[in-house]
Formats: sequence, C-alpha cells, structure tokens
Amino acid sequence: MGSLKLGILSPGGIAALSARDLRTTGRKLPAFAARTLVVLVYLFILSPLVFVIWLSFFKDAIFTFPPSGYTASWYMNAWRNASFANGFVFSLQLAVLAALIGVSVGVAAALGISRRRTRGAALINLLLLAPLVVPGIVAGIAIYLFYLRAEDLLNIDLVGTFGGLLLAHVCLTIPWTMRLVSAALGGLDTSVEEAARNLGASAWQTFWRVTLPMLRPAIVASALFSFIISFENLELALPLVGPGHTTLPIAILEYLEFNLDPTIAAVSSVQIVLLGIVMLITDRFVKLSQVL
Repeated sequence: MGSLKLGILSPGGIAALSARDLRTTGRKLPAFAARTLVVLVYLFILSPLVFVIWLSFFKDAIFTFPPSGYTASWYMNAWRNASFANGFVFSLQLAVLAALIGVSVGVAAALGISRRRTRGAALINLLLLAPLVVPGIVAGIAIYLFYLRAEDLLNIDLVGTFGGLLLAHVCLTIPWTMRLVSAALGGLDTSVEEAARNLGASAWQTFWRVTLPMLRPAIVASALFSFIISFENLELALPLVGPGHTTLPIAILEYLEFNLDPTIAAVSSVQIVLLGIVMLITDRFVKLSQVL
C-alpha cells in the first residue's frame, strides 16, 4: 500500500493521473456543451410561443412592458367576438376535409410513383411537390386567376366558394403526404409484401393488411401536418375567401385593422394549446419520431 501511494505521489504518477483527468474532463466537456446548445436551441424555438401566451394575460390594452397587471379578460373578449368563433369552426371544417382528401390523394400518388416506374413519374412527382417551393401568396394569386378563367369557360362559381377554397387547400396538403409517405415507402421491407402474395393474398389484401399498417405512422403524421398547414394558412386563402367563408387567420387579420390589443394574443394562445394537444395525442398513439 505504501509503495502504491509513493507511486501515485511520484512525478510520473502525478503526470499520469493528470493526463487521465484531462481526458475524462475532455469527454465530459463536449457532452455538456452539446446539452447546453440543445437547451438554448429549444429556448430560442419556444420563446415566441411562451411570449405570445404571456402577452395574452397583459392587463393593458396597449402593449407596455413591464405590464401594469395581469387579467384573463382578453380571452372573454375573444369568446364574445362572433367572427373568431365562426372563423374557428370554418377553419376546422376546411382543415379536416383538406387533410382527409389530401392524404388520400397523396398516398395514392406516392404509391403510384414509388412502386410504378412509369414514364413521366419524375415530372409528376415534381409537379405534386411544387407547392412546397412556391410562395403562398404567389400560389394564391395564381389559383385566383385560374379560377377566374375557369369561371369564364365553365360558367361556374369558384372564387369565394367553399369548394374552390377546399380545392386550393387540398393542393397545399398533398405535397406533405407525398414527402412523408414516399420516405416511408423507401424504408419498407418489400419481402413482407412478397411473402403475403406468395401465401395467396391478393394485391388489395396485401395493401390493406400489410402495406397500409406499415405506413400508418407516415399517414398519421401526414394528416397531422396537413391539418396544421391548412388550419393556419393565410396567404393562399386571402384572395379566395368570400362572404360567410372567412377562416380564422383572416378573421385575426381583419381584427388587427382596427384593434391592437392582447385579444389577438389570446386567440393565438388558444390555437397554440389546441394544436399542441393534437400533436401530443397523435404522438401518444403514433410516434412521430419514427417518421420525422
């Protein structure tokens, strides 16, 4: 024991011990720095949401910092405003229908492009993914002009109708389904489908009982993101809405023309909480990390 102590206390032992401590500290320091960086990034991302929710409880009608007090009256003010309630219901209906139709079309398109190597598949894929790179206001104006030309040729009303707005939102939701489902199809084990076919299952039975369950996380994630994109969209809907067909984002924009108080923050806070609950419930049953 004495010789061991002397060996550690000798200059060579102290040098070896110091080198080992430095190596251990060197391994811990990058891990600590990485965790700190992740925390800072999360704070940076979540800070606007936290600030909006905090702002919705300010007592002052004109934004001042620090606030003179806190109140929940702005939530009651938003509840009493009929345009917000009507816009919320209309946006909810529009987003649900757009997500259902867009996911159905997107899944069929992803399967057709990924599994059927037909001529022109790359061009069709590029066309269906185009809304992701086209600015929303540009797409809205283009669809508006297209609707005007279609009304002249077909003698039907599209601008300002629910059907015309729904069609535009479906075009907005298809690319999200295309990207997620195509990525999921690329990672599927096709031998499982081949085994089902070899055991006597038809093409429809294989799709319904084998392929579709394996694609469930991607389909649910597609439906979730399609719903959120449609529900929160402003630029595309702005030139297409008509009387009685006002979405919640447009109702918020109209309120801001004549008012500047925390009512808008209260409405936004309700949206943040509701969408957060939807994402948590979805992640509870289908892990979004499997697809994203």
